[in-house]
Amino acid sequence: MIKAIVIVVVVAIAGVLAYAATQPNTFRVQRSTVIQAPPGEVYAIVEDLDRGKEWSPFEKKDPNLKRSRSGPPKGKGSVYSFEGNSEVGAGSLTVLDTVPPNKLVLALDMTKPMEGHNTVEFTLVPEGSGTRLTWSIFGPMPFISKVMCVFIDMDKMIGREFESGLASLKALAEK
Repeated sequence: MIKAIVIVVVVAIAGVLAYAATQPNTFRVQRSTVIQAPPGEVYAIVEDLDRGKEWSPFEKKDPNLKRSRSGPPKGKGSVYSFEGNSEVGAGSLTVLDTVPPNKLVLALDMTKPMEGHNTVEFTLVPEGSGTRLTWSIFGPMPFISKVMCVFIDMDKMIGREFESGLASLKALAEK
């Protein structure tokens, strides 16, 4: 009986690992919304990393979040570092590229709860009398992440956070 249980467990683990190995080596999650404000006004909010505390869902998860800044206050080379609870983790956002008022590209380097290096992009396109803002994150998918994604839908998990953040950003920009 015990031997049969062990065999079933080993086969199940092997199946999960084999399935995970077939998953893509990269990931991308993105959400967008239309904000009734010109691209320049929306861009000014997302470009200023200190303003994230006004709209970012990640900022709201830890009222005791420790923040620090280095580099220029805005633009290429601006760095926003953070350390928070287990929901937020620790890491930094570094502005890699800016194309005002259409695109902001950031490096997201996480150190906790696990190391990760991804790219975050905000793209802004005029749409009607407003702006379509798209928030994306993409990067490599290491094997341990592939295994975790067998059980957790990363698109839904991160996507919900992005949707919440975009709704807050929309409300802020449309004031």
